[in-house]
Amino acid sequence: QVQLVDSGGGLVQAGGSLRLSCAASGGTFNSYLRGWFRQTPGKTREFVAAINEATGSTYFTRSALDRFTFSRDDAKNTVYLQMNSLKPEDTAVYYCAARSRGRISASTSYASQREYDHWGQGTQVTVSS
Repeated sequence: QVQLVDSGGGLVQAGGSLRLSCAASGGTFNSYLRGWFRQTPGKTREFVAAINEATGSTYFTRSALDRFTFSRDDAKNTVYLQMNSLKPEDTAVYYCAARSRGRISASTSYASQREYDHWGQGTQVTVSS
């Protein structure tokens, strides 16, 4: 049974950085799309960023663009989200998600939770002002 383990959250001051990790374990796992979503109490889970693992193309919200970047360790089947210049409004539980059902296409809505098959347990990011 494939599992996603997300980690790397913590408490950081505004302007600081964190690197979130999304590791897949538990068997053969072909991930075509890996994304990050976040959620705060009382709000719906929202898209943050995603990477097409076949092409390396990345997608970010306007808020994340220019502050967040992706990197990968294919040997470990792990994707990293480097978050710089963090702001108090980035405070949330961050969830890693992965798509294994097949390659994405032009019609894939990478920002939609429905496109993902596996989810991590979440990691708390708290940015103090």
